[in-house]
Amino acid sequence: MGGFDKIEFAQPVAKESLTDKKDTNFTMTKRGSKKFKLKLSRKGFIILSIIIGLFILAGIPAFATYKSALKTYRDIKLVSASLKTQNIEQASEQIIQTKKDLQETQKKLGYLVPFKFIPVISFYYNDVEHLLKAGDHGLDTAAIAIDAVKPYADLLGLKGAGSFTGGSAEDRIRTAVLAASKITPQIDKIGESLSLANEEMKKVNPDHYPSFIFGKKINTTLTLAKQTTDQLTTGIVEAKPLIKALPSLLGEKEDKKYLVLFQNDKELRPTGGFMTAYAIFRVEKGVIHIDRSDDIYNLDNSVPNKPKAPAFLQQYLKVSALNLRDSNVSPDFVESMKTFRSMYERAGQRTDIDGIIALDTYVLVDTIKILDDQVTVGGVTFTTKNDPRCDCPQVIYALEDNVSRPVNYVKEARKSILGDLLSTIMTKALSSSPKIYWGPLFQTLIEDTAEKHVLFYLYDEDAQSGIESLNAAGRIKDFDGDYLHINEANLSGAKVNIFMQQQVDNNYEFKGNEILKTVTIHYKNPYPPSDCNLERGGLCLNAEYRDWIRVYVPKGSELIDSSGATGKLKNYEDLGKTYFEGLMTVRPQGVATLTITYKLPSSLSGKSPFKALIQKQPGTDSPEYKTMINGKTKEVFKLSTDKEVVVKK
Repeated sequence: MGGFDKIEFAQPVAKESLTDKKDTNFTMTKRGSKKFKLKLSRKGFIILSIIIGLFILAGIPAFATYKSALKTYRDIKLVSASLKTQNIEQASEQIIQTKKDLQETQKKLGYLVPFKFIPVISFYYNDVEHLLKAGDHGLDTAAIAIDAVKPYADLLGLKGAGSFTGGSAEDRIRTAVLAASKITPQIDKIGESLSLANEEMKKVNPDHYPSFIFGKKINTTLTLAKQTTDQLTTGIVEAKPLIKALPSLLGEKEDKKYLVLFQNDKELRPTGGFMTAYAIFRVEKGVIHIDRSDDIYNLDNSVPNKPKAPAFLQQYLKVSALNLRDSNVSPDFVESMKTFRSMYERAGQRTDIDGIIALDTYVLVDTIKILDDQVTVGGVTFTTKNDPRCDCPQVIYALEDNVSRPVNYVKEARKSILGDLLSTIMTKALSSSPKIYWGPLFQTLIEDTAEKHVLFYLYDEDAQSGIESLNAAGRIKDFDGDYLHINEANLSGAKVNIFMQQQVDNNYEFKGNEILKTVTIHYKNPYPPSDCNLERGGLCLNAEYRDWIRVYVPKGSELIDSSGATGKLKNYEDLGKTYFEGLMTVRPQGVATLTITYKLPSSLSGKSPFKALIQKQPGTDSPEYKTMINGKTKEVFKLSTDKEVVVKK
């Protein structure tokens, strides 16, 4: 028998009953081995028999529960498949069936309730119980949203692929806005269901599934599910004011107007770029119309009684008055737009608006890439293919060539081409196939907003609070821990940020109750200078980088030393932070380094875990950041959006 010569009883059981014996001896003799005796008392034998019996009896409901759970899992996949094919009627039916099967699984799990009181095994029983409850609440959430939209399924094309046949794309948008107005009253119920699901997910512990036993997949999947549920719940709950206001913001009952600012991030400024052009968007039941687009200079010229320019602009740009185009001085977008708004309200060319939205070149590039990578405006064709003249997307070079190159004649509305380009892009998007383009366009908008290439300042206070909860307003945040925000303004007049490369090192030294931090910013411009001779009509893209830099750190931080700046760094307070200010210069085909050493406030020394928030400047790409302790690298990452890190001492 499988490697054993024999299995024998050491004493004949037939001659004596078990009740007459104190011990029962089992002997197993393995080939080439000594005999092994397992001695069990009468009581032990009875207990062992009961345990084996319980496991046999438990196996039946456990297998039934497992089969039921598999069926429920298959149902959930069918719901997901229906939603992907935009068939909400089918999804609704699948949700009803999934709810029934999930409740049946919960019922079968109840037969295994004794396992809830067995050490170790209880962990897994409880996790399954919480996951099933979370799934139940999640299905409730989906059902509420689907039931609200279902009456508009035909018009929205939500009865499966190709089901939308009536009306234009604009008709579909108007219907979507109408449907949104029916969903928003249900947002409280949706938030409640999600919160209940999130509470159940919080009770699931992924650490119950170590990688060496169950593999990393279970642990990773549960961790991701917990994070996703928590983020979704937080987003919905905090954004409820915005969601409720959304139909109104989209012009459901009356048209809304928004001033859209184009920030040229290739000439970086505190909120993302130099404001070169603007457009007035009118939104009527979700459909966008461009009422006007123009050069920012023309709007600027219609503003009377301009305020005095800040000291740094007077010093570096040699201007005495603050122009509208330079008003985005604060690194906090909302604060900058309050300044912009106060001046705009006095402009002769003003139009009543309901908010301000800022876009940069990343949005243009991402959108054109989706729309077959080609848009033609005013005889100029824009693509995202690399242009060797700047080693950047062709649309960037073509815009700069059209807008910035000096000419010996008056070029009317030279920067209004940006508004025309935005108008053409929107027209092409609306007239294209919704199935092919709208999904990618919407996803790209979400990503660009997360990366601060789209910023919002809405005059509706409730809507704005929702925008800010989604981190879409470019706010400088309060944070109970270490903090870093590097804010730069290109004052060279050239579009040097096309070429600039940057890397940031954050080095900590923990010395008892004292924390010293050194921030080192490495600059590199590997490209040759442009022809900046205005008389020859050169296109001045790359020149000496004159960078007005402010490094925001926790309030109360003490500057110890610095090097690399032109002159001595100054320190001030703003937005609840301390910041260090100075001027950096970097030549074409050159490198430079700015190093700042400072002592963090003593109140941070006792923090455990020690956390830091790093906020990205709008308009920047994804510079590389390093977290270091005593010169040793602990983490390297690309700062594509705001990031919270844990510094392990």
